[in-house]
Amino acid sequence: MIFLSPAEPRLRAGWRLVLHTLLVIILSILIGIVIFIPIGVLKINFSSPVALLANELTMLFAITGATFLARRFLDRRSIVSLGLKPGFRAVTDILVGIVIAFILMGLVFSIEIAVGWTKFDGFAWQFDTLSTVLGGLAMWLVIFLIVGWQEELLSRGYHLQTLESGLNLFWAVLLSSSVFGALHIFNPGATWISTLGIVLAGFFLALPYILTRQLWLSIGLHIGWNFFEGVVFGFPVSGLDTFQLLRHTVSGPELWTGGAFGPEAGLIIIPALLFGSILIFIYARSNFRKLNLE
Repeated sequence: MIFLSPAEPRLRAGWRLVLHTLLVIILSILIGIVIFIPIGVLKINFSSPVALLANELTMLFAITGATFLARRFLDRRSIVSLGLKPGFRAVTDILVGIVIAFILMGLVFSIEIAVGWTKFDGFAWQFDTLSTVLGGLAMWLVIFLIVGWQEELLSRGYHLQTLESGLNLFWAVLLSSSVFGALHIFNPGATWISTLGIVLAGFFLALPYILTRQLWLSIGLHIGWNFFEGVVFGFPVSGLDTFQLLRHTVSGPELWTGGAFGPEAGLIIIPALLFGSILIFIYARSNFRKLNLE
């Protein structure tokens, strides 16, 4: 049948994806109306971090709610079965992912400094008050915690795993990563090169799930990647300007640095992704051995 899966009494993967997408859209509209009413009443600039936080909260509730409903009523599975098993190992995976992201962003910054593609200007506390620095750090940390959760739940969670149930792992990773790239095409300064870079990042973020069958490591990587890329090392995050703890001016070739979009749009991201993949393999292999010993 074109609607029902031949193996189980549930809709085929394609229909489940369509209905999940509709749920996300409907919930984001309804929740967005409620969340953005105060933004409009208070006349807050829609390009401000507060408005961005409101948008991310909207998507947080919409994606999480839609995924819970889809897993419960369409997939006949729990949301935990997407790779969200709680416990000590989940915390460890998140922290390891954050540390790996710090190493990779530090590598990118070090390369650009070493070859003269960026010029160090100073630290945030040399230009702003302590309260401004602490407020910027806190605001953007919350934003990127939300982004890491909701984007991984959507892309490596529902999209990848639903596609895998209907096709196979290869096509699931390729298609879900392509959609992940397409979701960033309206970011400031986006080009076809930046979209390709985001697709490659999608492959990279899928690797931890493939190796561990859990989403926690991918979530930690995503949180750490955005936070350290933008807030700590001062690069644009997929075209978005964030609070920057470390101030520097990028002047190197855009093909390599990614220009105003950030490292994801430059060739410099390729060695970082390759090195990160090696670190993920090492951690996942060690983790697998520990599980066998237990």
